[in-house]
Amino acid sequence: MRPPAGVFVHEHALLETDDVGAGTRIWAFAHVLGGARIGRDCNVCDHVFIEDDVSIGNDVTVKNGVLIFDRVTIEDEVFIGPGTVFTNDRLPRVTSPRQTPTLLPTLVRRGASIGANVTVLSDLTVGARAFVAAGSVVSGDVPPHGLMMGNPARRVGWVCSCGKRLPPSLRCECGRAFTLSGEVEGPLPAAGP
Repeated sequence: MRPPAGVFVHEHALLETDDVGAGTRIWAFAHVLGGARIGRDCNVCDHVFIEDDVSIGNDVTVKNGVLIFDRVTIEDEVFIGPGTVFTNDRLPRVTSPRQTPTLLPTLVRRGASIGANVTVLSDLTVGARAFVAAGSVVSGDVPPHGLMMGNPARRVGWVCSCGKRLPPSLRCECGRAFTLSGEVEGPLPAAGP
């Protein structure tokens, strides 16, 4: 298959879809199946596997060795670290009696970062601008701006839109300020007496 205009595909990659946005780069030994959708200006690194029913937004980085199976949706500006695996079947079986698998969806919201060697189970949402630490196992929903780590991943703090861990005041050194219900314009009011 000839790559869409403006898309770089390494000679050792296998791209079976033409639904790829301009400026995207598909590197060596990546395999993207026919029904997958990839936005513009993405970087899909070596040895990545992307199944048919996967949707990837714009400006997404998918590092080496990532596996993304059916029913995963990744919004814009997401970073996925090397060796990350997205699952989609909570009851996998090979032996009889084998029922038809029930593939469950996963949604990764805009601007989230997922560290190296993370396992993301299905039927959950990783919130916008959340940060999942390397080696974590995500088995439930992640709140927006949540800093998650461990197995199972638990929230251990909050992160700013710039990616830095927020102190207890929820005021980042970059100038952004937050409340538990989201980002606020300008500084938070001073704490009361």
